[in-house]
Amino acid sequence: MSMMRTKMFLLVALAWIGLNATAQRTERRLDHVEPRTVQVFDHQDVSQKFRSHWFLNLQGGAQYTQTDAKFKDLISPNVQAAVGYQFTPVFGMRLAANGWQSKGAFDEEVYSFSSRMPTTDGKYKFNYVGANLDFMFNLSNLFCGWNPDRFLNVIAFAGGGANIAWGNDEAHKVKDEGYLLENIWCGTKKRSTARAGLQLDFRLSQTVGLLLEGNANVVSDYYNSKQSGNADWYFNALAGLRINLGKARTTEKHDIYRDVVVYDTIYQIVEIHDPVIIDPPHPPLRRDVFFQRNKSNIEDSELTKIQDIADFMMKYPSAKVEIVGFADVQTGNAKINSYLAAARADIVVKTLIEKYGISADRITWDSKGDTVQPFQENDLNRVSICTATQE
Repeated sequence: MSMMRTKMFLLVALAWIGLNATAQRTERRLDHVEPRTVQVFDHQDVSQKFRSHWFLNLQGGAQYTQTDAKFKDLISPNVQAAVGYQFTPVFGMRLAANGWQSKGAFDEEVYSFSSRMPTTDGKYKFNYVGANLDFMFNLSNLFCGWNPDRFLNVIAFAGGGANIAWGNDEAHKVKDEGYLLENIWCGTKKRSTARAGLQLDFRLSQTVGLLLEGNANVVSDYYNSKQSGNADWYFNALAGLRINLGKARTTEKHDIYRDVVVYDTIYQIVEIHDPVIIDPPHPPLRRDVFFQRNKSNIEDSELTKIQDIADFMMKYPSAKVEIVGFADVQTGNAKINSYLAAARADIVVKTLIEKYGISADRITWDSKGDTVQPFQENDLNRVSICTATQE
């Protein structure tokens, strides 16, 4: 048995020497670096863009009708409503309806057709409404550039239209008192007008602005019923609101990118031939556990042999152990010796499992009774032979 195991060990050792050749593997190694240009996000530009839009003007104020009388006697209420369209930051148009009252009066020079004293103060008023188409020019945007957040915009305008006047009864009463009104009119009169003016638009929000306006209007000499030989004028001073209908601007966002050079690492796959080193198998470990005559318990002196087997098994997880029990032929009889041999093998197996935790599936055992005598000396055949082999 010992000779056979030695031959097996030599065969394994020779196989190990033959396997210590080389093994092939691949490895990724740096070859070179290639630059390339990519675009990466840098920042975002946010800009405002003008948007054409409709607007409303709602205003109220006072009118001064020019004639030869005191200023305070020629002030009358006035209102104006307009709808317009802003085509560009500079140019717009509006259709305006303006009206309420105009006034006339006499001051120092009085012309009388009779000798009786007049009973009126020579003041009179009448109603009118004017419809005008105005061409509007934003001077702030023209000279300073468009700025949707500017607080004050100065706007000039000029246009023309029609003036419709009625309710001149007070002028007729004044004339009947002896005042000289050569161009007096009655009923409803329609006259063409031209006008120009200036607006101050104070921004309150994106939609609403405070609007101050002054405009000068010229009509024919018959407007105030007096004859002066030149056209008549009236002037309006108004305050109110400008209301934008819809958005007057849009917000545009543009992502700005910049070029960045990045480097790509290029690798190559190379074959590496490494020597294959295989640890040689450990030679089998044999321990002979001896017993007293007619005994199957393990003596303290023999426990170290079982521990050697256990240490080998724990060092080499793939190792297995074979345990064979024997009995000497000169003691007892065949039946008793068969029992003793089996008990001697069994006690070693139990010690390995229970004391050292060796798994049972790594242990094989047998008993030969007194049919086999491994030793020439009779007393040495009371034994369990333990052989641990690394697989």
